[in-house]
Amino acid sequence: VQLQASGGGLVQAGDSLRLSCAASGRTSTYTMAWFRQAPGKERDFVATINWNAAADYTDSVKGRFTISRDNAKNALYLQMNSLKPEDTAVYYCAAQLLGGFGYRMSTTAYRYWGQGTQVTVSS
Repeated sequence: VQLQASGGGLVQAGDSLRLSCAASGRTSTYTMAWFRQAPGKERDFVATINWNAAADYTDSVKGRFTISRDNAKNALYLQMNSLKPEDTAVYYCAAQLLGGFGYRMSTTAYRYWGQGTQVTVSS
C-alpha cells in the first residue's frame, strides 16, 4: 500500500484546510491516522480512525480537527478548522496499526506512511 498526502498550504490563523490521503490499495479494514512534525520536533500523533469510523484526537486539536475516511475510495481526510500558528508542521498519513488499539498514538505502530504535506499557518 502506498499513501499520498495532499492538501497542505499556507494559510492565516483562523482559516481552514482539508488534507487528503489517497491509498493505492485497499485500506478499509485498517486503522488509519494523521501525525505531524514541526521543525526541530519529533513526529506527534494528531488523530486516528478505525475501520468503523471511531475517532480519537490529541487534546490540542479536539473541537477543531475532524478525521474521516471513505472506504470505497480508500481515502483518509483531515478537516482542520480554526488553524493556529502552532499547527504549522508537515502532516503525514499512516495506515495499518500494528499491535493493539493502545498503540494507536505511537509513530512506530503503523506499517504504511505517506510522504507528508506541509501546512503553514501565519499569525
